[in-house]
Amino acid sequence: MRIRNTFSKQLKWLVLMTLLVTPVWADADETRYSVGLGFEFASGTYGTGSRTNTVFIPFTAAVYPSERLDLFVEIPVIYQSNNNVVSRLGGGMHAQQATATTAAAAPAGGMMGGSGGMGSGGMGQGGIGDITVRAGYVASAERADMPAVRPNVFVKFPTADSGMALGTGEFDGGFALELWKWLDKWHTFAEAGYAIQGKSPAIALKNYLFYSAGAGYQLTARLRPMVVLKGATAPVEGSVPLLETRLKLKYQATHRTGIEGYLAKGITTASPDYGAGIAVYYDF
Repeated sequence: MRIRNTFSKQLKWLVLMTLLVTPVWADADETRYSVGLGFEFASGTYGTGSRTNTVFIPFTAAVYPSERLDLFVEIPVIYQSNNNVVSRLGGGMHAQQATATTAAAAPAGGMMGGSGGMGSGGMGQGGIGDITVRAGYVASAERADMPAVRPNVFVKFPTADSGMALGTGEFDGGFALELWKWLDKWHTFAEAGYAIQGKSPAIALKNYLFYSAGAGYQLTARLRPMVVLKGATAPVEGSVPLLETRLKLKYQATHRTGIEGYLAKGITTASPDYGAGIAVYYDF
């Protein structure tokens, strides 16, 4: 019965999100679209005595009504080997992620558990994750002496099953500022933002800052290796900041098809020990 109710809830969220992200300007000649499918794997102990393996499979869709405006939605499927970790508080490959152990996430009254709560250990579980919608606008285009400036806002919808630690069960929102600049064949970029988390009776959530920065070099017209540093302040009471580094590779296979892959290494205990991911995108 619980599985049926969970599926019904997730199906209703998917229908709602489809209606929300369908643009009213879909017939505009200048509108462009992009879809993507990814596969990500992360493994870590996160300061606990056991290892948690996570598989994250995001489907992404983007709409570009103009050269400056973009709308983006991510619908993920998640599998975890146990529920020691609250998955993906802040998104996947295209958004800063934050994870937290259930021990750190528990309120002062004790570990989460009981009916509908999250407890430590357990068998593997999976399902639809939290859906994220993001909108960005290039406020200032790149110039010879200035980087491009793109503010963006996002909302995370609680479509994941919080009872299986696939999400927090709460709405989140936030905003960020992204900068990028080409220096000959070098591409530099940075993003910093603030995530506002919902209030949960089961998890001691708190707002957190997140950031990423890196540089890439255009080896050929199609191939660009990159180095990225990603981090965030503690997303729950009692946890520690997150920090990881990634080696990333972007390959433009055809005029419309792009491939991205990365290898990740965690630096703090709240981050995965290691991870990897690959995604394929198609532009219309």
